[in-house]
Amino acid sequence: MEQRIQSTVVIPNYNGINYIEKCLTMLVKEPAHIIVVDNGSDDGSREVVQEKFPQVELICLDRNYGFCKAVNVGIANSKTTYVILLNNDTEIEAGFVRAMEQPLMWRGEIFSGAAQIRNLQHPELMDDAGDYYCVFGWAFARGKDKPYQGYQRTRRIFAGCGAAVICRRKIFNEIGTMDENHFAYLEDIDLGYRARIHGYYNIYIPKAVVYHAGSGVSGSRHNSFKVKLSAQNSVYLACKNMPFFQLLLNMPFLLAGFAVKMIYFTRKGLGRDYAAGLYKGIKLSLSKEGRAHKVRFQRENLYNYIVIQLELWRNIWYRFMN
Repeated sequence: MEQRIQSTVVIPNYNGINYIEKCLTMLVKEPAHIIVVDNGSDDGSREVVQEKFPQVELICLDRNYGFCKAVNVGIANSKTTYVILLNNDTEIEAGFVRAMEQPLMWRGEIFSGAAQIRNLQHPELMDDAGDYYCVFGWAFARGKDKPYQGYQRTRRIFAGCGAAVICRRKIFNEIGTMDENHFAYLEDIDLGYRARIHGYYNIYIPKAVVYHAGSGVSGSRHNSFKVKLSAQNSVYLACKNMPFFQLLLNMPFLLAGFAVKMIYFTRKGLGRDYAAGLYKGIKLSLSKEGRAHKVRFQRENLYNYIVIQLELWRNIWYRFMN
């Protein structure tokens, strides 16, 4: 009996020749519509999709518009109840799609669910068990580099990692899709943050297992491009989602957090890149484009802001204990 398709899997691809075939080989066996959005690849990965996976919908962009643009194109072309965002450097376990869908079927207030993401090179270790955000302006992955056995319970999280996350498609109409000002990095925190402001919540789904190469396409953990863009987006994320009174309350913590990161990256020879990113983040936040994307404060969401603020303080503890 043919299974009903309830999810569209959206895979952004940019020069993923080393990963895309393995990613799709298991995925095409799952009950889902699959869309690969190619960001102008020139390494042959687009041709691999065309030739070896004719059942996959391939959308080709003329250049690299970034992760966020590619995801939004995929979402715009989806028609299913759910949308699963999946990195091209991942490999799923069988039953992944149904495991992702099941928790969302029973609770309409859940916006997104994050998969149990393990390290592809060291599958006994976690890569991400849900993303968190704290008052220092730091985003971090729960469970990073720890044994996966300790992360087998469903729980609420701040946001789902964009490498493998399911979203309820209709809620995009209320909170918006990926903010393309991010290009990449922290866009998933921003999306989960907006859902939280509107009263939805995000969960971790340990039964949905995926293996992630990490830095598979964009390079090493720390490089000039990543540091600049992450620094920019860390400023933009706070300025965009926090109303003035909350931003004022958190400013001492944010400045302290940025200072710690500055010291850290300076020791790694990337201090100038981090400073340049912070400056670009301030410019973006104050620009017409940045202000147009700012989440407008609404009184009916005041309780949600209070809950989020308490979590931002609590997540300092999570940063060092989880």
